[in-house]
Amino acid sequence: MFSSRRHEYPPSSSTAQHKSFSKSGRIGRSNSSFSKDAGISKRRHESLSRRRPATSSTMNIDLPSENSISAIVTLVVGQEQRIFAAHENVLAVSPFFQAVLQNQMMDSQSKKISLPDEEPEIFSSVLEYLYKGDYYPRLLHNKKRNSYELEQHPEEPSSESTIYHHSVDGELLKDTVIYCAAEKYGLDELKRVALRKQGLQSGIQASTILASARYAYANTPDTDSKLRAHYLALIIRSRSTFKRSGTMQLEMYNGGTQLFFDLFVALCNHVDDISTAS
Repeated sequence: MFSSRRHEYPPSSSTAQHKSFSKSGRIGRSNSSFSKDAGISKRRHESLSRRRPATSSTMNIDLPSENSISAIVTLVVGQEQRIFAAHENVLAVSPFFQAVLQNQMMDSQSKKISLPDEEPEIFSSVLEYLYKGDYYPRLLHNKKRNSYELEQHPEEPSSESTIYHHSVDGELLKDTVIYCAAEKYGLDELKRVALRKQGLQSGIQASTILASARYAYANTPDTDSKLRAHYLALIIRSRSTFKRSGTMQLEMYNGGTQLFFDLFVALCNHVDDISTAS
């Protein structure tokens, strides 16, 4: 469903490096042991147009033979109503789409699903994962260093680590939004891939981290703690930056999220661990 040059993706399974904030307030690389396009950003449309995955009007599909007998489903995504097309049996890998496709009210001759609250860029990555087992930029294993890195092509622009999201009217970490979409669609392996890739991002503003953490709390259940724990550990490791952040003060003042109580508990546990060690 996507161009062959960039999307021969095997599923990934190893823990990625994680990040901490530099003194400038942007995220930097860290070796911490704590584990934590379709639609385009309004301000980035031109810079991203070369690398985004194609929608149904432009994509060249090279599919396995078993998909030839599967019905085509039209998906209308986002506020701009971007059109995607996918095979029914590919979508049915997701429990969410399987349930929708089994709905007796759906026209069997013209299958159509509307996803008005989804960002097209995010859904493009989800669809790419369903067909190829990963999404751009794919995760590559550096055997010499025994570490992971994100794929880059010299002739293409670097992948953007953030996207504009209409629900917050601002920037969020793309991998966080993909993780939350994977939670919604019941794709556990995609969640693991997105969390792993998020640990490889750098140069992220503190305000974007806090907005993404709030989004993660609002779009994951209490029983799914991995993404939340990633943000708590990140903030604790980067506490020297966050304690000087006006955005952090404003977020704590406004409240309205479980994030800051969890952060308080995590900080208490961190202090207890230091006291026990000493």
